[in-house]
Amino acid sequence: MFKAFVATSIALAALAAPAFAQDAASPDGVWKDKWGTTFTFSTCGDGTQLCGVLNDVQGNSRTEENLAFVNQQVVSADQTAPNKWEGQIALNGGNAKAIVEVKDENTLTITGCQGGILCQTLTYNKVS
Repeated sequence: MFKAFVATSIALAALAAPAFAQDAASPDGVWKDKWGTTFTFSTCGDGTQLCGVLNDVQGNSRTEENLAFVNQQVVSADQTAPNKWEGQIALNGGNAKAIVEVKDENTLTITGCQGGILCQTLTYNKVS
């Protein structure tokens, strides 16, 4: 009986792991903020990582340092909870801690923190 319990537990755990990686609100697609800056996000690696390519930079973020990152992968993050990834983002010529959260099917936020104390959250809407 104990062996059957262990086998069932292992099978259930194996089925639950992919469910963590997938959710109805997918990060995959093109996202745009209110200034016009756009990212393309996609799941990558084993399906629990998130990769983000900076497509265009507008507003106050349109600096020489940030323009150098256009059409490059600037976000690399690991899933830490459903609809939440934590990792790094290239920012102003350096790297910052990044938290990406899908709030619903049309809303995503990126929180970037430099030095652990200077944080900014931007809201993006899904374009495609």
